Order: sequence, then structure tokens, then C-alpha cells
Amino acid sequence: MSEFIFVYRGDQSALSHEQATEYRQRWINWISKLGENGHLVDRGQPLLPTGKVVDGKRNIVTDGPYAETKDVVGGYSLIEAKDLDHAVEISAGCPVFEVAGLVEIRPVIKLGV
Repeated sequence: MSEFIFVYRGDQSALSHEQATEYRQRWINWISKLGENGHLVDRGQPLLPTGKVVDGKRNIVTDGPYAETKDVVGGYSLIEAKDLDHAVEISAGCPVFEVAGLVEIRPVIKLGV
């Protein structure tokens, strides 16, 4: 088995309070199911849509992320799967798809440290 990070990209700002509450419950249910099926290494955390972007080469710090790009990273999870194709299968049913969002799936490289 290998580890993959799921980066959740989507904007739920258009949801009403009631819709947002129901949406969060679907997330809780989906994450719980990942755990029950043995795929969840770390559920991760949701992320606020604020922060800073650091450009070390040019020594520039700007406000970010850039919400106007409509590519807001809302959170992440660490998942265990047989391979990348299996990780894609595991992402099926992710609630972020309900808000026209995306799941970016990236293999994790284990460093020998």
C-alpha cells in the first residue's frame, strides 16, 4: 500500500446556512467511511481561505491564496491505497464534487529520514 494526499479544491460560499450544515455532515460521513474501509491515514483538517504566499526567490510576501481564481484549497487528507488508480476510485463520492470542486491526488514520497 502507498500513501496519497487528497487536496480538496472547491468553493462552498454559495451554500445557504442549512445547505452548508448538510454539506458538512456529508463530509463527516464520507471521511468516516474512508476510515471504516481502512483508507484513512490522517483525516487532515479544513483550511481557512486566508493566508500568505511567500516567493522566496524574489523575497516577496503577498496576501493569498487568491480566492478570485475560484481554486480555493479547502482542506486535505492522507489516504492509503494500492496505487494511484485505486486512490482515484477512493475519491468517488467526495462531497467537494457537489460544489463543482476537485480532488487533487498526489503520491507521497517516503524519505529515508
